[in-house]
Amino acid sequence: MKNRIKVLRAEYDMTQETLAQLVGVTRNTIISIEKGKYYPSLLIGYRMARVFDVDINDIFTYEEGIDDLQSE
Repeated sequence: MKNRIKVLRAEYDMTQETLAQLVGVTRNTIISIEKGKYYPSLLIGYRMARVFDVDINDIFTYEEGIDDLQSE
């Protein structure tokens, strides 16, 4: 899953720390999400969408075949 968080933060002249506070997570969480190392819950995704005043689909993009979970 790709995201546009870094781009949106730049457009809003917002630090990772400020976004973290507005969303209710730590700065490390924002860093991990931006780098694609952590996928946020829907709740966090919707909070981000509210902060940036965009649809959640304008932040996150799912690409089929990338990072698909395999059930065993």
